[in-house]
Amino acid sequence: MEVNHIKYGNEIIKYEICRKKVKNINLNVKPNLKIIISANYEVPLDYINNFVMEKAEWIIKQLTYFKNAQPDNIVEKEYDSGETFKYLGKQYRLKVVETIGVEEVKLFQGYLRLYIKDKKNIKKKKSLIDEWFRTKAYKKFKVSFEKIYPLIEKYGVSKPELGIRIMKARWGSCLYKKNIILLNLDLIKAPTYCIEYVLLHEMIHFIHKYHNKDFYYLMTVLMPDWKKRKEILDKEVVREL
Repeated sequence: MEVNHIKYGNEIIKYEICRKKVKNINLNVKPNLKIIISANYEVPLDYINNFVMEKAEWIIKQLTYFKNAQPDNIVEKEYDSGETFKYLGKQYRLKVVETIGVEEVKLFQGYLRLYIKDKKNIKKKKSLIDEWFRTKAYKKFKVSFEKIYPLIEKYGVSKPELGIRIMKARWGSCLYKKNIILLNLDLIKAPTYCIEYVLLHEMIHFIHKYHNKDFYYLMTVLMPDWKKRKEILDKEVVREL
């Protein structure tokens, strides 16, 4: 990737250029404050600089939003009673219960209950919580996947495989050539309608590879309120990442 920058007023805007076979210049401001420009190999650097300059005011607004959305101090969880975890758009308080029986996690009576033999074993507590979220993610993502796929199936798209990964800067990914859709594990924190939005977004890439007007037209036809779902996803869930 090429790294470049422009000066806009008192601000220095640094961005990365990803050269690929695309028709249009695409701009993406990531929650981790990275600015990515996708452009064809033949597009001159001066043209890209001018493009970034035209979008500078919007870029700064996005960067400011994401900076404000991030906590000032990232506190490592100790997985003690009272800590909160987001699941399907709702916050749940953790209750740690010492047990001599099976070590497990249950969502019960509005609490995330962690049953463990040694309440001081942070590594084990984290492992149990992580495994619970991953198991739930596979089940919930699969249900949403089965709901959304028929919208795309009528366009001749063969049913893709569904996978889960930990991703730092995106909610999902379409592996076009492998016929695979990957979802970010953290998406389990989002409401179901946001998960459905991400799935549809990635599935449409099997029809329209790039984010062009045809892509967004089909997105609107199949999910008229997708912008609202995206807004909720970016504003509410990104604070937890």
